[in-house]
Amino acid sequence: MHFTSEQHLDDSVLERQFTLGEIPGILWTPASASAPAPLILLGHPPLGLRKMYPRLVARAQHSAAQGFASATIELPGSGDRPRWPAAEQARADLRRAMEAGEPVSDEIVDALILPLVEKAVPEWQATLDALLPLPEIGGPVGYSGGVISIGIRLAVVEPRIVAAGFFAGSFVPRAMFEEARQVTIPLHVLLQWDDEGNDRQAALDLFDAFGSKEKSLYANMGGHTGVPQFAGDAAAQFFTRHLK
Repeated sequence: MHFTSEQHLDDSVLERQFTLGEIPGILWTPASASAPAPLILLGHPPLGLRKMYPRLVARAQHSAAQGFASATIELPGSGDRPRWPAAEQARADLRRAMEAGEPVSDEIVDALILPLVEKAVPEWQATLDALLPLPEIGGPVGYSGGVISIGIRLAVVEPRIVAAGFFAGSFVPRAMFEEARQVTIPLHVLLQWDDEGNDRQAALDLFDAFGSKEKSLYANMGGHTGVPQFAGDAAAQFFTRHLK
């Protein structure tokens, strides 16, 4: 891991950009922490870190106020990383189906999500390998947001992640429902009830499939971008319970 820049945000958060091989990322730590901080991995959709930065830094600052470090990485094929022709084709197929008002087929969802999961999850694990030895970072680790299928796979294969907050707002391949049954860590799932791009029943079926004994579904009225402020507060309380 190589840190490429650093800056203080409002004297309360230290932001450092890094590269891990070809993978760009950002680490945020509480500037005044007197002990190693628990870590939250901030997932995000494959729109590029530059586009997602305002939302990510807001989440990181909120987490730092609760005493957490947080980190994110650029997803494969996104941002400044090399283009991924298969992913570009899948996104184009998705746009065509949605613009035509047609159902999004299982084939499109599989092509869009499954290869991304296969590539992204090992990169998240390599990021953990690099971050956890830092003196300012301590366990345990949580995962928050982003492509829910990536979160599901991480929750199954990565024992260092002990709790996860999922956003039920992305397409989920049918194969991931079986993996969801293998998830056993505590879950906090946020669902926007009127999310125009989300199949509500599929989100409810996925929640039902999770094998966790402790799982909570927080449903709010409104569309994809209408998440209320208090929803973030509830997620922070969830991570405080399980990471501290």
